[in-house]
Amino acid sequence: MTELRIRQSVDLAAVHHDPRDDWPDEARGLRDELADVYGDGDPLPDLAGAWVARQRSANTRKVYVRRFRAWEGYARSAGVHPLQATLPLADAYSRYIETAPTLVRVRGGRRGESAPTGKPLSPSGRAQALSAAGSFYTYAARLGVVPADPFAAVARPDIDPDHSSTQGLTPEETARLFEAARNHAPRSYALVALLYLLGPRVDEVLALNADQLGYDRGHRTLPLRRKGGRVQAVPVPPLALDALMGYLDGRGTGPLFTTASGRRWSEPEVWTHLRVLARRAGLPQADSIKPHALRHGFITDALDSGVPLHEVQDAAGHRDPRTTQRYNRRRGRLDGHPAYKVAAAMAERLAED
Repeated sequence: MTELRIRQSVDLAAVHHDPRDDWPDEARGLRDELADVYGDGDPLPDLAGAWVARQRSANTRKVYVRRFRAWEGYARSAGVHPLQATLPLADAYSRYIETAPTLVRVRGGRRGESAPTGKPLSPSGRAQALSAAGSFYTYAARLGVVPADPFAAVARPDIDPDHSSTQGLTPEETARLFEAARNHAPRSYALVALLYLLGPRVDEVLALNADQLGYDRGHRTLPLRRKGGRVQAVPVPPLALDALMGYLDGRGTGPLFTTASGRRWSEPEVWTHLRVLARRAGLPQADSIKPHALRHGFITDALDSGVPLHEVQDAAGHRDPRTTQRYNRRRGRLDGHPAYKVAAAMAERLAED
């Protein structure tokens, strides 16, 4: 067998490429923030950046960055380097986030400015925070940087699988929001139409580009990148398509939704804009409405219209039908309680006697 020899004629130092340049923005941003605190010689900045970079979903990366910032700040305030954290500190952090106020964007403040004035994390939010920290340490342990995950034995909060904190809309309220959006601007109308009629997560819509509007066997489609990185083509019904085409006005390049300067519309800006529309529509939940409320509405109204659960589950991109049912705002509605049917049947029998 011929022996393979590595040629040394190439100066590797001269052609060196920094792999961090290939990281997504969220990973590079976190790495730079941590480097400002710990310095380039500390392993934490690169480790945390690499951990975030390997997450396939942009939404997951954003959530992990936000959760890791909170944990890192807590560890540092306790005088502990995050890579030296132990189970007692992780337990203390779990107790801390039960009552600690969350960061809320400062109205009228600088772009991205926030203050700790929000309600404490919900049980699901605390579970997410602990899971994110555990994910980081699992990655660090795999690389041999830490001996074990200090969060592995931290008790997770009990979560009601049937509860969702998102405020729902009635069909009448959704119609009023549609009207307000249509009267406000083509972009507003297209946004509300896509969020309600396709039932996507807001980040799935904002990640789209104008040239991704496709065609498949008589359907106009958009490719939504679901959680975990899976891409699912969903049909754009005529009402949503008319709103979208009216907004694009022939434009076929750039982000699907843009600002006046052509920059991609961000999630915080969409949240603020939706609340402006909700106030115009006179909705009682205008100051707290989230884009996710329209996704809830899509699922609830589809199930209420008689669409089978498995079809709604597939349309929503859920892997578990129990998740889809949790979004169903009318599941506990008393109008259709079985007690009425059972009582009616018994009343008929008694009448026959």
